[in-house]
Amino acid sequence: MIVDTHCHLDDPRFDEDLDAVIARAEEAGVMEFIVPGADPTTLEKAVAIAERYPEVYFAVGVHPYDARNYDRGFLERFIGHEKCVAVGECGLDYYRLPEGEEAIAEEKRIQKEVFVDQIELAKEHDKPLIVHIREASRDCQDLLEKYAGERGGVLHCYNADHQLLQLAKRNFYYGIGGVLTFKNARKLVEVYPRIPRDRLLIETDAPYLTPHPYRGKRNEPAYCRFIAEKMAELSEISFEELTRICRENTRRLFGI
Repeated sequence: MIVDTHCHLDDPRFDEDLDAVIARAEEAGVMEFIVPGADPTTLEKAVAIAERYPEVYFAVGVHPYDARNYDRGFLERFIGHEKCVAVGECGLDYYRLPEGEEAIAEEKRIQKEVFVDQIELAKEHDKPLIVHIREASRDCQDLLEKYAGERGGVLHCYNADHQLLQLAKRNFYYGIGGVLTFKNARKLVEVYPRIPRDRLLIETDAPYLTPHPYRGKRNEPAYCRFIAEKMAELSEISFEELTRICRENTRRLFGI
């Protein structure tokens, strides 16, 4: 049994065939799903999906790209829902910054403030974090080490920065997705064996980051199998053992 710990089933690209997407996933052995919060405008949709499908859970959060639209009160409306399992995806993303030193500094300041507030929100409600990091590893690590609580969380789409492995000691897990199957994922392939097995999670980030052999097409949770197969190969254990370990890790972190 596999859990897709990060899939955007609230994305419009799933509007027309969500029933079929979930059916295909379950046929492939993917039996539970977590929809992270990212865009505040789609949170109510994610909640509705979780209420419609017993096997779907959700998180409340605001992606760093939407940091300027952050509204803690809006997230607090849903954080007590029985299907809410985490806060995120939240974090830092310096990949697309505005031009000019002052504008860059202001953007980073806003992202950091919003990230820290979501960390505090997670602590207040005893929820783990789903953390997005892109070209901001050191700043993210510093903030997590300073503010994160004992529940820890998951580093979504782990980027192979070996220094982030230190966060395993702070109860952080590592979300492994389709990138691991890419031919140009040499760094992640090399670092992957250093991740403690009891800190591994499987995720697709659907509809993004589609694994080989479907790269270039819409990603969906059924493709967790390709990710898990590559993980098992690199871990030098059976597919069944790898998925069992990741299922136990998911239950331990998210309580599902």
